[in-house]
Amino acid sequence: MDIKSLIKESAAKVEARLNELLPGEDIAPSTIHKAMRYSIFAGGKRIRPLLCLEAAKACGGSEEAALNAACALEALHTYTLIHDDLPCMDNDDLRRGRPTNHKVFGEGIAVLAGDALLTEAFAMLARVPANDRYDAGDYVAELAYRTGSLHLVGGQVLDLEGEGRELTVDELRAIHHGKTSALIIASVRLGGMAAGCTHEQLEALTEYGRCLGLAFQIIDDILDVTSTPEVLGKSIGKDAKVHKATYPALVGMDNARAEARELTAAARAALDVFSDRRRENLLAINDYLLKRDY
Repeated sequence: MDIKSLIKESAAKVEARLNELLPGEDIAPSTIHKAMRYSIFAGGKRIRPLLCLEAAKACGGSEEAALNAACALEALHTYTLIHDDLPCMDNDDLRRGRPTNHKVFGEGIAVLAGDALLTEAFAMLARVPANDRYDAGDYVAELAYRTGSLHLVGGQVLDLEGEGRELTVDELRAIHHGKTSALIIASVRLGGMAAGCTHEQLEALTEYGRCLGLAFQIIDDILDVTSTPEVLGKSIGKDAKVHKATYPALVGMDNARAEARELTAAARAALDVFSDRRRENLLAINDYLLKRDY
């Protein structure tokens, strides 16, 4: 299967399960459920759920065992997007090619829609089957650790505090690790855990996720300069407008691309503990994300 077909097929499975897990628009109070569904079903590549499912398969598990975890990751990711777009954060009008949540439902409902999706994410995790090595408590602790104040939320704080300041590359890397890499690490770790992975496999997935996540954000920085709203599905050039540090701004476009390539190579190397057959799709995702244009 080619990578685009893999992405499409995986997204369809995740969206079908999300439709089952999330309250319908007709359930009261309908406004909040419409707002939640507006953002979570707005499209997107569903890369984090895909990584979760493929990590499970790389560890010898099934997609079904990891599917609720994949949905939890998408719910949590969507909450971060809704909140990122708020006027008090990045103040954006466009996400996944359509008006942002607060532009449609108002700021108050957008905040609550994000809160509700965050809460639903942990309810979904609680439904992931236990195995000989991990149970619901382990899954919940993993996602909470990677997305709380020490990592994802912490990265957002550093990002806000860094606006208008001259940052070092190490400071920017810390922001990127928190904002982007941490959730990607959680994605592959949760997939592996749902499959009952060994400690060695979990460590390999962690390093893969760390390198892939940083490369992913560097490419995002590059696309914010080089792409268009029509292709990217969101506003471009907004980092420069608020004087936010980016890889191209700090090290130049060529060096940014070079670091993304180096991180992609390191992510590939991290998967050496897996057989060629089992790591094949994770390697393909890794290479695809380096070359993406949206």
